[in-house]
Amino acid sequence: MSEGLVSYDVEGGIAVLTLTDPPANTYSYDMMRRLDALVLEARMDEAVHVIVLRGAGERFFCAGADIRMLSSVTPRFKYYFCLHANETLSRLEQTPKLVIAALNGHCVGGGLEIAMAADLRWARKGAGKIGLPEVGLGVLPGTGGTQRLTRLVGKARAFELMATGRLFEFEEAVDLGLVTAIVEAADGESFLTRVKEKAREFVPPGRASRAVGAIKRAVQTGSEIAFQDALALERELQQQLFESEDAREGLAANLEKRKPAFKGR
Repeated sequence: MSEGLVSYDVEGGIAVLTLTDPPANTYSYDMMRRLDALVLEARMDEAVHVIVLRGAGERFFCAGADIRMLSSVTPRFKYYFCLHANETLSRLEQTPKLVIAALNGHCVGGGLEIAMAADLRWARKGAGKIGLPEVGLGVLPGTGGTQRLTRLVGKARAFELMATGRLFEFEEAVDLGLVTAIVEAADGESFLTRVKEKAREFVPPGRASRAVGAIKRAVQTGSEIAFQDALALERELQQQLFESEDAREGLAANLEKRKPAFKGR
C-alpha cells in the first residue's frame, strides 16, 4: 500500500485527501486501501471537522479504476476489488463528518462513483466532464454507481445517463442535481484555496460541526429505512446533540443575542 497514492493534509479543521496517480488519477486496490485507511484516520481525528477529497493536478479528479489492472487480474480478484471499493465508499458516506468532493477536473466512471459518496460535490468552472461511461466497456458502474446516481437524479434520468454512457459538462450536472455547485476561484487564487475557504464555513467556531455530522447520519441512514424507524433515529441523534457542549452554547447564544462560538463537541 503506497502512501504516495493518496496524500493527507490537515489544516484549520479540514483534512484534504488527494488522489495521486497521474495522468488520470485512476484507482487501484492499493489506492483504495490507502483511501480506506485515511477515511478512518480522518473519522477518528477530533481536530478534523470537514473532509475534502480531490484529484492531483488540474486535468482529472479521477477517471475511475485502472483499466490495465482490471484486464490483467482474475475474475475473483475483480470481485473482491469491487467489494472493498464499495466498503471504502460506504465508510466515507457513513462517517459523521461533512465530506466535500472537489472536482478539479474530469470526473468519470469510478471517479464519479467516489464523488457520489461525498455529501457535497463542488466543481471547478469549465474544468471538465462528468458521467458514467462503463456501458462502453460492456460493464455497469459497479462501485455504487447504479444506486447512488438513481438516488441523486431519479430512476429514469439515471438509467438514461448510464445506458447511453454520455459525458456532459459540470454545468449540466448542476441542473441535474448531481453537482452541488460550480466554484470559481478569484484571479490568482487556486481552486483548492477557494474550496477550503468555502469549507471553513462548516468548521467551528462558526458552525456546529457535530450537528452537521448528526444531520448527515439522519439523512444517509434515515432515507434507507422505514419512516417511523427514521423518526426514531432522528430523536436519538437529537438527544445526543441536546447533551453536547455545542447545543448548550447555541441555545445560550440565542438567548443572549450573540454569535455562538462552537467547538465541535
